[in-house]
Amino acid sequence: MIEKQFLIDEITAQDAWRMFRIIGEFVDGFEALAEVAPAVSVFGSTRVIPQDKEYQQAIEIGRRLAERGFNVITGGGPGVMEAANRGAAEGGAKAVGLNIRLPMEQQPNPFSNIQLNFRYFFIRKVMFVKYSVAYIVMPGGFGTLDELMEAVTLIQTHKIKPFPVVLVGSDYWSGFLKWLKDVAVEEGKISKDDLEIMQVIDDPEEVVRYIKRVVIL
Repeated sequence: MIEKQFLIDEITAQDAWRMFRIIGEFVDGFEALAEVAPAVSVFGSTRVIPQDKEYQQAIEIGRRLAERGFNVITGGGPGVMEAANRGAAEGGAKAVGLNIRLPMEQQPNPFSNIQLNFRYFFIRKVMFVKYSVAYIVMPGGFGTLDELMEAVTLIQTHKIKPFPVVLVGSDYWSGFLKWLKDVAVEEGKISKDDLEIMQVIDDPEEVVRYIKRVVIL
């Protein structure tokens, strides 16, 4: 009984310290990002390399966003995130990298001129949503899909003010969108109008032009 009570007390103490860490991460994020508006978040795979089409597209998107007066927020890692930060930095904008601490130690990319390191995914997600006026989602894996679905769900449920969600890469996203239309909509799991939250645009210039036209600053 004594050992059980000791374990409960230890867990309670750990939870209390975890609360302080959570509050601390929120405070650090709010202070660091207070002046990044207007910013656009760019998501995509960590696994693309500079020779890949997606990497070059992300550089161009980041640079064109900078030229239109937008700062760029990414997850701070390699691949698409690095490329978008690179384009933004080269264009003279703030290139924000919201890095996450992972077991395999994702390294912050060298092009983010504002860097934050997060322990908790959910705090990092809050920063993306709070400080973004649009999402650009390039081909990626589970993390990219997670950020995409988070934004779409918040917009669908009216928990946040709607903002543009642009999918880049029609070939990549076509199967996913077809499944949503042919299965999820047909079975009544989502409405047809929900699909309009996402726009598919392949050309970097058109992506940025669309965001500039839709976003009210």
